[in-house]
Amino acid sequence: MTSLARRLGVTVGLAVALSASASAIAMAEDKDLIVFDWSGYEDPAFHPGYIAKDGDSPTFTFFGDEDEAFQKIRSGFKTDLAHPCSQSVVKWREAGLLQPLDTSKIEGWNDLNPGIMKMKDLATTADGTAWFLPWDWGNTLVTYNSEKIDEKDIASLKAFADPKFKDRVSIGDNVDDAYALASLSIGLTDWSAMTDAQFEEASAFLREVHKNVRLYWSDTTEIVQALSGGEVDLAWAWNDAAVQSAMAGAPIKAKRDTEEGLSTWVCGYVRLKDAPGSEDKAYDFLNSINAPEVASYLLSDWGYGHANAKSMATVDKAVVESQGYGDVDKFVDKTLFQSPVPAELKQKMIAEFEKIKAGY
Repeated sequence: MTSLARRLGVTVGLAVALSASASAIAMAEDKDLIVFDWSGYEDPAFHPGYIAKDGDSPTFTFFGDEDEAFQKIRSGFKTDLAHPCSQSVVKWREAGLLQPLDTSKIEGWNDLNPGIMKMKDLATTADGTAWFLPWDWGNTLVTYNSEKIDEKDIASLKAFADPKFKDRVSIGDNVDDAYALASLSIGLTDWSAMTDAQFEEASAFLREVHKNVRLYWSDTTEIVQALSGGEVDLAWAWNDAAVQSAMAGAPIKAKRDTEEGLSTWVCGYVRLKDAPGSEDKAYDFLNSINAPEVASYLLSDWGYGHANAKSMATVDKAVVESQGYGDVDKFVDKTLFQSPVPAELKQKMIAEFEKIKAGY
């Protein structure tokens, strides 16, 4: 069997496994800890220390996007930990869903990347209370088939609306990523103060993109399969789509240097109020994901940066630089950071995106 065939076999096997896990209500492992997460993050390589100490993986349940997760938790769903991103943490906290973190129980808390920790109101509030452990950070960016698309044709994000790409495009079924793309396309890198006129312009752009969309992807497995299998050639996707497709031998690349830029986010873990499981195991999990060996795997196999600067320092510098994570300030230059938006604007985005996907 050739090296390419072996890699494809591994990728297909992983895709089947991830699809199965995503469709399950829960992966019943250690019932003393429930983690509400994105599909794929149940990978044991993300929490080897937890397995070593507690004997098994936690029980994982899955959500498709953070608005779905928010509504489910607010409706009474009980979980110990969850994995929201930068644009949602404040909303979850203000809704009373979270409990503070005891940072004295988190190994390496003081080693978290200063550039990430200074992001306003993300990890801690003004009184020093910690609510969020930043963990993975990366981009949503242009991802394309380099054998079918000339890079000069995707110099601008407006390419997503170019009729030449009809039925060859995919963007995430995720309102935040969709409006990040739309905001950037109209020259907006701070969506927190979006005007009504800008909202209308951004929504109009997404309607043009919709004409080219073959599928709205819902998880990493789906977009990797679509790109690697040739179903789509141009996607607005997370870093892992290009990394995992390339590992399977597919000619998929990510483009960081479009005219308008790209989108940046930071995700991590929170403890939920009235968490039903073991507090000790919750901190075992948080300490496990913060470990140096996890940083290497997260970057090399998923294309994401690790928020623990000390852990990232253990990764081969050439790998760090090749993925663009060597300098946080440079990484977020010319980017739309997915910060919280006013609740009224977020509801407008959600409602409008549903209409756009339905063809209205």
